[in-house]
Amino acid sequence: MLYSSIGYYALILGLSISFLIFFFSIKNFKNNEILDKKIINFSFLQLFLVITSFLSLVLSFVYSDFSNETVYNNSHTTKPLFYKISGTWGNHEGSLLLWLLVLTLFIFVFITQSKNLLKRYRILTVLFQQIIIIGFFIFLISSSNPFNYIYPTPNEGLGLNPILQDPALAIHPPILYLGYVGSSIIFSSALAATVLKYVSKTWAIHIKKWVLTSWIFLTLGILLGSIWAYYELGWGGFWFWDPVENVSLMPWLALTTLLHCILVLEKRSTLQSWVIILSIATFTLSMCGTFLVRSGILNSVHTFANDPERGLFILTFLFILIFISLFIFFVFHKNDKQNLVLFSLLSKESSILINNWFMMYFLSVVLIGTVYPIFLQVISSEQISVGPPFYHKLIIPFLIPFLIFMVIGPRLKWIKSELNGKMYLIVFFILSLLLSYLILKNLNANFLINTFLVGSAFYLFFATIRDFFVKKINRISQNLSHFGFSLLILSILFNNIFSSEVITNLKVGEKFDNSKFKIEFNDLKKIEKQNFTSFKGFFLITDQDVKNEFNPELRVYNQPRIITSEADIKTSFFKDKFITMNTLQNEEYFNIRYQVKPFMLWIWMSVFIISFGGIISLFSKRSG
Repeated sequence: MLYSSIGYYALILGLSISFLIFFFSIKNFKNNEILDKKIINFSFLQLFLVITSFLSLVLSFVYSDFSNETVYNNSHTTKPLFYKISGTWGNHEGSLLLWLLVLTLFIFVFITQSKNLLKRYRILTVLFQQIIIIGFFIFLISSSNPFNYIYPTPNEGLGLNPILQDPALAIHPPILYLGYVGSSIIFSSALAATVLKYVSKTWAIHIKKWVLTSWIFLTLGILLGSIWAYYELGWGGFWFWDPVENVSLMPWLALTTLLHCILVLEKRSTLQSWVIILSIATFTLSMCGTFLVRSGILNSVHTFANDPERGLFILTFLFILIFISLFIFFVFHKNDKQNLVLFSLLSKESSILINNWFMMYFLSVVLIGTVYPIFLQVISSEQISVGPPFYHKLIIPFLIPFLIFMVIGPRLKWIKSELNGKMYLIVFFILSLLLSYLILKNLNANFLINTFLVGSAFYLFFATIRDFFVKKINRISQNLSHFGFSLLILSILFNNIFSSEVITNLKVGEKFDNSKFKIEFNDLKKIEKQNFTSFKGFFLITDQDVKNEFNPELRVYNQPRIITSEADIKTSFFKDKFITMNTLQNEEYFNIRYQVKPFMLWIWMSVFIISFGGIISLFSKRSG
């Protein structure tokens, strides 16, 4: 109870400090002196109070203080210590408190790391950021308080959902939130720069660090979530276009587009409108994603009706932020025709702009596929499911020209370019299509489009390989990220095309045999663990004359009473062998799902390569 009291009153004090920062920022904006030290000191105090509140919640979980409603709903005495701690942010209230912690941390870092920039720009950024922070404080205290009391105090908690008790998922949300919240600084600084007509090369050099930081964390966060879903949920794949996955992908697409626009603004002082709009869109999508997931809207469109206070606050807060940002954009942002930078169709600027439109199209497809089912159910109570076929049919045809422009664009010059001396591009394209044809010639389904798709991916792959030998060292970050992306697309395509699967029902002692696989269900053992009972299967699988032993599990958790399926995965350099088992109504029989998934390791490695390219750029002198 003590920790909860400390945490709650720290939130109240933190909200008070936010108003003081807001007041002193407005006061300091009117004079031409240096940034008021009170703003810096109060920002540090605000950060300290939020850290205190967050640590109080962590300690409440560690010591199983079930007088705290959040702890009671998401913990249990038998839960391992690591998952008690990670349970702090594995719920709605705790995750929002983590959001607030990162918000206050980032604005403090911004203030201390932007001393050489325009004073009024720094103050306005603080003002806009405090609007967001105040909104989170009020939301937490009024309708999502992580320190609500329960009296009398229960002896035991309800426990954390077992599928959340995983190391990858324990670190996945904090990393993802660092990406989400990083976009808040981009949002606030873009609005400040727009008001002050400060959207310039100097500003681009500064804000690029924040764009890169947010992009890197968001990329790694999505990767960790994908890895967790792969081996924990038993999907047997890396991406299923689940709405929860989509809400993290959308700000990533916007951030990636913004990053390339920032580069153009830094070099050529153009695409200012794109930069501002994308800065607004990225944070808006991050907010929408977090609130949609944590409010339960994606699981049930009736969440607002069940909790009207929380739902109304979410909608109101989002509306206010969107209204403020659009008002500032239309009122303060005016294109200066005198300084308008012209460029030809065949130029680096045009190439980036064309790929921007492709990225916005991909973003629109994901947005419609995610939001439309929710909208439809709200207005008509009709339920529809938007699955992978929808996204594949709308995205794949446009992915081909997108990849081709990724090859051509970096090889063009600014303003105006020519293709003289670039005969290798035609040679690479022909070789790529030929190689794709040879690999896929025995494939019956969608042969033509797969040939061009794989060929385009090979085209980017060969071009980026060449870049490592002919480009200057200062382009290594771009080369790495583009190479990683080409490897990612190739790995995904080969994974989808060449995966194989068998599903059957077996009981202990039975065998399954077809032309590809032989599955033997040899034994089933019951094993008691700390907070669950494991039923471990013993399988012998013969795949292309190679025998492997597999031990998938069914876990029966005590608190809460939930049964989970734990996959057993044999990972090699070129493919994964993946098996799960699930109970059937007849308890003697189990549903067995065995899959061979090529290039899974390559998918994970390629995303790390993409992120590493961003990290190199972030710490290079050229990043500003």
